[in-house]
Parts: sequence; structure tokens; C-alpha cells
Amino acid sequence: MGITGHRGLTAKAETQVRQLLEDALPKRESANLTVVSCIADGPDSWLAEIALKRGGRLEVIVPADEYRDGLPEWHHPVYDRLFDSAAAVHRTGHVESDEPAHLAGGELLVHHVDKLLAVWDGLPARGQGGTADVVALARRHGVLVEVIWPEGARR
Repeated sequence: MGITGHRGLTAKAETQVRQLLEDALPKRESANLTVVSCIADGPDSWLAEIALKRGGRLEVIVPADEYRDGLPEWHHPVYDRLFDSAAAVHRTGHVESDEPAHLAGGELLVHHVDKLLAVWDGLPARGQGGTADVVALARRHGVLVEVIWPEGARR
């Protein structure tokens, strides 16, 4: 199962999304569960944490060698902890963490999953490789997409 989603949600939306993600995964511990994520701040790391807590497996997509550096500094310890917990790491080969690298990361993620959870407001991506682009890629490749968005939430 893959995850894509908007970053920078309000505190209220974060609480709602975390609960929706909890509900989207099996309630019991599951050694058969594999989550594939870029482990960015927000839904990417929240789902990874839930999966690991339930005994699942984490595979990390690294869109670019400089990807971590482009994430908020406060998120680095979480990123590092999740990265170190990964059972597998998949890299795009890009160096700079730019839009083409993010799109390549989305493509790589889609190729490793049979279902995609998308924390998505239904609007177009704000940049190439954003949530809407990953959803479109998944749909083009026949990957089941489950959209998760709290009623009334805005980004």
C-alpha cells in the first residue's frame, strides 16, 4: 500500500487525517502489511508510523539524494528514524530534490504498490510530482486509489 498526501495541514485536519489513516489499515497487527512511502512530513510519515506500530513493513522511496535536506528541519529526526526502520529503500537516481525528482518518486512509488491512499483535496497539484500527479499516475497504471480527505478541511 502506498501513501501520497498534502503536507502542511492544519492541526485540526492533521487529527482527522491521522484517524482516517488509522481506520484505513487493518486493526490487528499485520506482518503482511507493507507501506511504501517517501516519508515526508505529514501523511507520508503518519501512515509509515501506524504501519510499523502494527507490525507492518516499511519501504521507503527516495526521490533524490538531496530530498531529506528539502524537508523541514524539525522533521529530520522522524525521517531518519523511519528511514532506519525501512525494510527496503528504492531510489530514483536523481540528485536534486526538484519537481522532476518528485514526479519520478511518485512513479517509483506507484510501481511498488497495488493500492494507494491519497490524502488529497481533489485539486490540481501545486507543482509537478504533487499529490494530484501521483493519483493520476496510479489510476493510469490501474492501481486502486482510496482518497482520504476530512469533510470541510482546507490546505
